[in-house]
Amino acid sequence: MIDLYYWPTPNGHKVTLLLEEAGLEYRIHPVNIGSGDQFKPEFLAISPNNKMPAIVDHAPADGGAPLSVFESGAILLYLAEKTGQFLPSDPRGRVTTLEWLFWQMAGLGPMSGQMGHFNVYAPDKIPYAIERYDNEVRRLHGVMDKRLAQHAFLAGDAYSIADMASYPWIGAYDKLPVDFAAFPNLKRWHDAIAARPATQRAYALRQQVNPNAGKPLSDEERKHLFGQR
Repeated sequence: MIDLYYWPTPNGHKVTLLLEEAGLEYRIHPVNIGSGDQFKPEFLAISPNNKMPAIVDHAPADGGAPLSVFESGAILLYLAEKTGQFLPSDPRGRVTTLEWLFWQMAGLGPMSGQMGHFNVYAPDKIPYAIERYDNEVRRLHGVMDKRLAQHAFLAGDAYSIADMASYPWIGAYDKLPVDFAAFPNLKRWHDAIAARPATQRAYALRQQVNPNAGKPLSDEERKHLFGQR
């Protein structure tokens, strides 16, 4: 059994995508980041950076005590190794998958998040910041499009944790649609993943866990999300 500490954000979706694809048994513990659940001591005990998602595996491979994992990329890697799925075993395929997984963690995710913040959430519209992150995300979309012109998926011909990491960050903000007309290979890839039954099951959790998803943030939610030091 996997305990998943989750809220329906792009990083949260990464883990439910893999759990659903792999058929692992899991139970969700909602972490309402708008009300400050991420700062509770019991959550910090497994995720010291006060970020979700995090997991606790009650049946780790060594047969020992429950094992907790935080950081979405580390969770994807851990679960892929645990199940032997979505991460190639051959050295070259493994390296390629990890390259694109870490590319997402270091680039696509943070840059898309900043684009969303300055376009959608920031109280003051700062043209320089908006242009900076819009341009960088578009550049990253171009990197993906070129890669996907040569391969069905980011790491090659097989769906992998690299795709699961990247997919939730493409079109993460309704107010910021992706220019799919400029990136047809990205659109083909995105449509293929969206059509997977496991993807549909994973995203169905969004309304179950947070029926208020997509509504304007309250002052309290802003404080918990953006006002911490």
